[in-house]
Amino acid sequence: MRIQTNLRFILLALLIVVLIGTAGFHFIEGWPWFDGLYMVVTTLTTIGYQEVHPLSRAGRIFNIFVIFAGVSLLLVTIGTLTQALLEFELQSFFGRRRMEREIGRLSEHYIICGAGRVGRSAARELERKPVPFLIIEQNEAKAQRYAAEKWLVMVADATKEQTLREAQIHRARGLVAATTTDATNLYIVLTARALNANLKIVARASEEDAEKHLLTAGADSVVSPYAFAGQRIAQSFLRPHVVSFLDTATTHLGVDLEIGEVYVAPASRFVGKTIEGSRIRQDRGVIILAIKRENGMRFNLAPEDRIEPGDLLIAMGEPRELRQLEQSASS
Repeated sequence: MRIQTNLRFILLALLIVVLIGTAGFHFIEGWPWFDGLYMVVTTLTTIGYQEVHPLSRAGRIFNIFVIFAGVSLLLVTIGTLTQALLEFELQSFFGRRRMEREIGRLSEHYIICGAGRVGRSAARELERKPVPFLIIEQNEAKAQRYAAEKWLVMVADATKEQTLREAQIHRARGLVAATTTDATNLYIVLTARALNANLKIVARASEEDAEKHLLTAGADSVVSPYAFAGQRIAQSFLRPHVVSFLDTATTHLGVDLEIGEVYVAPASRFVGKTIEGSRIRQDRGVIILAIKRENGMRFNLAPEDRIEPGDLLIAMGEPRELRQLEQSASS
């Protein structure tokens, strides 16, 4: 911003010198306005053509000041542009070093391979949580655009082991293979699973046949944007109110509502209490929709159903209340 201000000041000063120089030659020497402008331009650009008309002593003295002004502006311009170049290079260098340090400290994070529309949407959801994540993108233009949003971005090939190691995959919680080609996603899944057997992997599939290959390669789940879009369109015709409800609960349209997972720690004060006895709905306005346990998902809960250690409560409520419930249930 300071560089832009300096450049604007230089342009303004140059315009003032041109106007004063043109007027000076007009009034001191009695030249036509165009001849005065021509003389100023040839003087400031140091082209050194001969004088338009012979100069008087006063005209030569005035021209000396025009020359000094032009040379001074030239030096200031060179200095400003040099400063801008150095600052840009230093910012790029230190910006890369800072990002490398932040990536090196990542833990319990998510890795998003591919910064297309699917990867970008996943990143925004993770940012909203918020949880740490890293984007790996081969296209430098895309990477620079997302780095400007303060997201951690690596310009690299996610199919290579070294890239995933540098992304701290051994300490990561999950990985999203969201490139535009199924073959690339398949290779990413194979590489990631080999490097971290406990990693949660979600892959994008464009073709129907790719889903089984991605699952065989090690993906925990596969998402097909095109299949999902088709189902969503059909459901909008057949069950529009259900779709509207899910939009409200998952994308915050109209009402500040969210569906989330709440882990119940063994030492949580909710352990052993019934759904009604926990007073989660009464005190926090959060509705328990289901309970996920190792033996499956339990729906249509009764008030006397008990909460056990290790349960995952599928709950719906305001985001702030859900965050508070997560903190209470985890301690």
